[in-house]
Amino acid sequence: MANTTKDVTVVIDIQKPVGRLGFGKVLILGAKAGGSVYKEYTDLAGVKTDFIETTEEYKAAQAIFAQGDQAPSVIAITCHNSTTGESEETLVQRLQAVLDKDWYFLVSTSAAKVDVLAVADEIEADGTHQFFTRSSSLTDLAAIKAKDYTRTTVLYHTTTANYPEAAWVGAAGSAPVGSITWKFKKLNGIQPLELSSSELLAIHNLGANTYITKAGDAVTTEGRVVDAEYIDIIHARDYVKFSIEYGIQKLLNSTPKVPYTTAGIAQIEGVVKTVLQRAHNQGIIASDEDGIGLYGTTFKSRDEVDPADRAARSYNDGSFYFELAGAVHDATIHGVIQF
Repeated sequence: MANTTKDVTVVIDIQKPVGRLGFGKVLILGAKAGGSVYKEYTDLAGVKTDFIETTEEYKAAQAIFAQGDQAPSVIAITCHNSTTGESEETLVQRLQAVLDKDWYFLVSTSAAKVDVLAVADEIEADGTHQFFTRSSSLTDLAAIKAKDYTRTTVLYHTTTANYPEAAWVGAAGSAPVGSITWKFKKLNGIQPLELSSSELLAIHNLGANTYITKAGDAVTTEGRVVDAEYIDIIHARDYVKFSIEYGIQKLLNSTPKVPYTTAGIAQIEGVVKTVLQRAHNQGIIASDEDGIGLYGTTFKSRDEVDPADRAARSYNDGSFYFELAGAVHDATIHGVIQF
């Protein structure tokens, strides 16, 4: 369905070789008799005014805020009305009601397979958020993997009552987009699992991540969504897309008019270049040997644009590219012993 509230649309394809405002904000989706509207909280004390310590919503918030300096400065909570009757509301209905709020990462208090699949389907259809869930069942992992989700991440752990996936979002989600990889993250309050190599491989093959000890440190593995793309790449793509849309919309809103001339087109291109340079500064975009960002833009001049587009006041001939900086997740080092 077309969004009639936007005049600017950016489409980014991830070409592999042969930003909404709240890009670190977490929404906890829960269940409560009577429901609970979208509300933001800056600390656990605030959460406790609405959700006592024994509630699942409080436990999820506690896992997020337990990540210390890495934790977000604000989270949000909303609950579907779990009371049976005419006003009963499903998780998906509550989610649909808050999709346009200022948040990016989603954590659900329900880890039941049917709920996870329903919420993940909705997140996939919306295409602007990421969903983090948890599981202690390899069977459930297989069912989730079969959907090949691009916006859902699963953290496998034998203990799920303390919300390990919420801790992960709390530890990594608020870092500047592009500045981190989601692998190797330490999670306060979460115990690492002892897994054999074959067990770890099975979990990864099922599209999940987990939490283990490497070189004496407890760390998260892989940092991938279900379909095996890296979490930070999805995050970066969404951030760049939103930032360009937002920037150009602001330009259109704040200028008497952007003329359909060389100067007007240059204004639009300038917004795109500004966003790409910021993405480079944050570590999303790679640098060449001289430290220059590996990105570029191509915007057709007025004379090159279809006259029908000019008559319709529609400019559709701008494009850009950039090379992802990526991250090192493993290494092989060769050595020689000499006599």
